[in-house]
Amino acid sequence: MKCRHCKNELEHVFLNLGFAPPSNAYLSEEELLQPEKYFPLKLFVCHHCWLVQTVDYAQADELFSPDYAYFSSVSSGWLAHAANYASMIQQRLKLNSESLVFEIASNDGYLLRNFVAAGIPCLGIEPTASTATSAEKQGIPVLREFFGESFGKRLADEGKLADLIIGNNVYAHVPDINDFTKGMKAALKPSGTITLEFPHLMRLIENNQFDTVYHEHFSYLGLATVCQIFNYVGLRIFDVQEISTHGGSLRVYGCHEDDPRPTTPAVAELVKTEQNHDLQKIDTYLNFQSRADQVKNNLLSFLIEQKQKGKTVVAYGAAAKGNTLLNYAGIKPDLLAVVVDAAPSKQGKYLPGSHIPILSPEALREMKPDWVLILPWNIADEVITQHDYVRNWDGQFVVAVPNLKYI
Repeated sequence: MKCRHCKNELEHVFLNLGFAPPSNAYLSEEELLQPEKYFPLKLFVCHHCWLVQTVDYAQADELFSPDYAYFSSVSSGWLAHAANYASMIQQRLKLNSESLVFEIASNDGYLLRNFVAAGIPCLGIEPTASTATSAEKQGIPVLREFFGESFGKRLADEGKLADLIIGNNVYAHVPDINDFTKGMKAALKPSGTITLEFPHLMRLIENNQFDTVYHEHFSYLGLATVCQIFNYVGLRIFDVQEISTHGGSLRVYGCHEDDPRPTTPAVAELVKTEQNHDLQKIDTYLNFQSRADQVKNNLLSFLIEQKQKGKTVVAYGAAAKGNTLLNYAGIKPDLLAVVVDAAPSKQGKYLPGSHIPILSPEALREMKPDWVLILPWNIADEVITQHDYVRNWDGQFVVAVPNLKYI
């Protein structure tokens, strides 16, 4: 296998989580009786450009089906993050009714609704029909396609060049990261701006966030690598911010390479911070597997201990990261009988691989579990605030990542 960016041969395995089904491939009761597709969940690191990437195995259309069940609007915290971003970027770029905003992977309209409300023309690009339909109902125009260079050129040929291209948690999801980046260049006005948000590889390593590895994430990104990819296609990162979402993400600001805006000192400073965290030393990657194994072993020990004590454990959040953890640990309904989730699109279905049933959060009041295992640890505070009544029957909350911790 060759690196998806620089095409050098890949030699070094960063993480091997065995085989698992796609993390968002939730199952109906009928589908439990059918064969389930499993793919290798294995990451390589390129020791030339330091792009961390999944092993080649599947086409994107096998991962993002028309009934894709992830709806961004389910999380109140994420909606607030989107609203704050929209307000900030409108002021920073002085966007108005003459501007044009694209969002790639616009999902259910969680973000673009803010631009519609402000009277700023926008276009969503979203291949999954279930979420695109939700966005359209809010008055957001959506093109239901995957984004790449040919698509970007087609938009340009139609006279649709963007003042702002937004990509929140999509850059890591694209199989051909060079083609995707070329598409952004093609569709960007000469004075336009790109903002991308993606989980920061440095934080993944630092905080042992191996459960954020799943098939839909083709790449795991540091700033230095993203700067290389942008430069390769004639773009430039001119600013960067560290943000708290998804356990620690980056928001990068890009432009055409000849844009007169200067590159802020924050870019060089963060590249230096990555170097200080040894993100360009191979031992950093080769030593990571044992840390993931320790999380797996600790969670299994906890669940077995609770079962032996006659205690009940219910999981909260049918999140992709939870599926990665449960499938790697081989956890089934005998150790974790139920997961509850606020998304109606997931309720009544079953987790991929583990086949644990997904119920409404109301089940917590009925079952009164001794423990609630919060799988999406990045929103643990939000979950505890919403379901603090669990403590009324002396129930407790616990997370497994970055280490087993009672909250």
